Amino acid sequence: MNNSIIAYNEPILVTGANGFIGSQVVKTLIKYGYQHIRCLTRPTSASTRLDSIIKDNGGNQLEIVKGNLLSPDTCDVCTDGVAVIYHLAAGVEKSFAGCFLNSVVTTRNLIEATLKHNVLKRFVNTSSIAVYSNEQINRGGLLDESCAIDTRWNERYEAYTFGKAKQDELVLRYTETKNLPVVIVRPSVVYGPGKAKISDRIGTNTFGVFLHLGLGNQIPLTYVDNCAEAIALAGLTPGIDGQVFNIVDDDLPSSRQFLRQYKRGVGRFLSIPVPYTMWYFFNFMWEKYSDWSEGQLPPVFNRSTCAVCWKGNTYSNQKAKEMLGWQPVITTSEGLSLFFAYMKKRMNS
Repeated sequence: MNNSIIAYNEPILVTGANGFIGSQVVKTLIKYGYQHIRCLTRPTSASTRLDSIIKDNGGNQLEIVKGNLLSPDTCDVCTDGVAVIYHLAAGVEKSFAGCFLNSVVTTRNLIEATLKHNVLKRFVNTSSIAVYSNEQINRGGLLDESCAIDTRWNERYEAYTFGKAKQDELVLRYTETKNLPVVIVRPSVVYGPGKAKISDRIGTNTFGVFLHLGLGNQIPLTYVDNCAEAIALAGLTPGIDGQVFNIVDDDLPSSRQFLRQYKRGVGRFLSIPVPYTMWYFFNFMWEKYSDWSEGQLPPVFNRSTCAVCWKGNTYSNQKAKEMLGWQPVITTSEGLSLFFAYMKKRMNS
């Protein structure tokens, strides 16, 4: 990359480096020519994706560190001399406390260690497009970086998204109080080979049959290679400190288009289309019964999450294109073909 805030030999840290997105960020940085990429992985996790990168690229650019961000010692070792941090590690626990601990407390530890070294030029916090509220947006209205962040975490019953929102709050507070050079990236629905899952925004098979909930909604997809390119650029592009970028691809399909192509390319299965108003009413009834039963039935289905996932909005990547110079490297048509081929191979193996 020609126009970068760091030299090619300056150290870069990628947390969550063996993850679905993190490993692709590592590959992107290697492609750009960066020579010292420190990769943090959990002590208990196998470094399968990183091992593959080392096999394909020789691995001279990579320094593998195993550790836990809850440990100040790990944070101190990881951040020593680092010029750019790509923070992709996150809590995926089911409890609010667990996600707060492993998204917010870990991020605080990482930042505190970074501030001691006093050499950081950019901290990229990888968040999620799910932190937004669409309560004040009409169906079909645009959801972009100017939209309000949700605060209804108890109602939404989403520990992971709660952790991401609180993580964003934390890094912005460090920006205000300690001048931490932060950029926040909020990927949408990241997909591609290596992630064998149909997004919940398409529908759910919780009840033993696939309920197609998205119908005509635009699905905010981003292919993993495209997402990684945007995240990488967010750490290197000058003059964007304090900015937030949503990452979605071009030519987004509707839920119907996605499901139709999936059935054609992977395999047919029974799906039942459910209108939004009917599903919203079901969520309302579930929520009320959960309140009546005093939590015996957890509010996993609720109106807040229903609105966020299936109310139906449109999305924009204009800011990322204009300020990062980002363009999707894989078209949606190509990305879907690659994903469906991967899913079909898994199904037949």
